[in-house]
Amino acid sequence: MRMMNPFALRERRHRGQRLAALLLGVAVVAAIPASALFAQGGQRTPYTVLETGRSFAALQEAVTSIGDGSGTVQIEPGVYRDCAVQGGGDVGFVAQVPGQTVFDGAACEGKATLVVRGRSTRVEGLIFQNVRVPDANGAGIRLERGNLTVRQSWFRDSEQGILSADDPTGAVLIEQSTFTRLGRCDRGLSCAHSVYFGEYGSVTIRRSRFEAGRGGHYVKTRAARVDVSQSSFDDSAGKTTNYMIDLSAGAAGRITDNAFVQGPDKENHSAFIAVAAEGRAHSSAGLLVSGNDARFAPGVRWGSVFVADWSGDALSIGANTLGSGLTKFEKR
Repeated sequence: MRMMNPFALRERRHRGQRLAALLLGVAVVAAIPASALFAQGGQRTPYTVLETGRSFAALQEAVTSIGDGSGTVQIEPGVYRDCAVQGGGDVGFVAQVPGQTVFDGAACEGKATLVVRGRSTRVEGLIFQNVRVPDANGAGIRLERGNLTVRQSWFRDSEQGILSADDPTGAVLIEQSTFTRLGRCDRGLSCAHSVYFGEYGSVTIRRSRFEAGRGGHYVKTRAARVDVSQSSFDDSAGKTTNYMIDLSAGAAGRITDNAFVQGPDKENHSAFIAVAAEGRAHSSAGLLVSGNDARFAPGVRWGSVFVADWSGDALSIGANTLGSGLTKFEKR
């Protein structure tokens, strides 16, 4: 049998490898969306308004194109140092692939990545991180007016997650979202919190997680009505934090079926839930607090109060599972 020259054999192998690489390259290119191919050869256009099919290079351009109408901005996976102001209309900001779209650090108007003051805003599947501004209230979302719905989103490592102004006719809904390493109480400035809602009509938080706060409260709200349920508040890695839930001006509604763990590094460990600590603007009569599990992280030596009330209203404190050292209720 004739032996093949080793150099020829090596060349044949190399030709086979080059052909395989070429075929693989064709397959990869075929799998890349047209918009991504365009981005490689020119300006990337990652923001698409689904209702019109138009794509934009900047988030603000996409939002401006919707104007006072209704539209959904779909955002491709990636890390963006971009922000936008929604001045009107009904706008959705939706990740093409939930959890793979990250807004990193940018803030419009010195406030937040998204500054929203339209009729309604919907945010789904986005990550907001590293937002800091001169007044130390840098947030993923600054809500100035209108309804807000947030789903499957993550706010982390910023001064605040969400901060609102006042809109007594507005409603907030947060579902299946996470708030990590947020808040601050330093520099001689007012505290920032994981979320802080002003005089809103209602705030609803469901199936969400708050963890490892960096100051302030986890949920602070002056809304007239609240509904916080099936959520977790893990303060075990918190730093100089305060209350888990602060209903600053009093509120009706319910706090049910949540899990609370108070950690060892607190600025104020005197209560888990505070009602009307800053005055009684709203009645808290009938506020239901039931079905919750509350306890201390390992190593915590002090005692605390699960619900502290300044309102004087008749709250409805139902059956809750409380760890050792926790008092059910205290009037203040």
